[in-house]
Amino acid sequence: MDILKKIVTDKRQEIAFKKQLIPTFQLEQSVLFERETVSIINNLQNNEIGIIAEHKRRSPSKQVINHNLNVFDVAQGYEKAGVCGMSVLTDGKYFGGSLDDLLLAKSSCNLPLLRKEFIIDNYQILEAKAYGADVILLIATILTQKEIKILSEFAKSLQLEVLLEVHNEAELRKSIMPSLDMIGVNNRNLKTFEVSLETSKMLSTLIPNDFIKVSESGISNVEAIRELKPFGYQGFLIGENFMKTDNPGESAGYFINQFSL
Repeated sequence: MDILKKIVTDKRQEIAFKKQLIPTFQLEQSVLFERETVSIINNLQNNEIGIIAEHKRRSPSKQVINHNLNVFDVAQGYEKAGVCGMSVLTDGKYFGGSLDDLLLAKSSCNLPLLRKEFIIDNYQILEAKAYGADVILLIATILTQKEIKILSEFAKSLQLEVLLEVHNEAELRKSIMPSLDMIGVNNRNLKTFEVSLETSKMLSTLIPNDFIKVSESGISNVEAIRELKPFGYQGFLIGENFMKTDNPGESAGYFINQFSL
């Protein structure tokens, strides 16, 4: 939890600095700002497996995952593999990502793109739209109920879909509101970093059917997906499993083919 507090503190400073560099009107004038967004929900509802594949270079818990790949190749590989959407880590300090990664992914594929970021300010949602995102992530553990409402409603006003991430029942109960599209259950315990699919199973019955259910973290084989499907999950966010290989697109393709066997 301390690492999360540190990330959010750093993020506040980063946003304050960015606001001075690039005012909001400049983001709103971006070429991509007026485009029509691509729905990840449609893809998840019409796909047997529902993979959201991630681009992630490193993380605080695993350090370096893969620094040798470029986003262009990864995005094209994921699209060819038949994933439903692509998640792009844009945090620089802790995950080695950037908004340019999002821009590059947008230019190289037609997949719906999720901006994976520690969003605490409407400014970041404007950035997401301006740099090509179709979906944003909100993390319940770093936001109050009021903040979730403000941020999700603002995202919806920009035609962005919203994935809200929870880790436990308390976070879920404070978060349920009409301005969300998807509820993601993160199977990683933030205190111990241990991963258990039981978290997704346990919280599944508490998620109203109005929301698409997404399971995140610890999904390293197709058996995990087969195990979670009966609990109503239609989306599965997978990053490390593909990114730790030399060719994430091929790995994703193999994974999806395994599911069909």
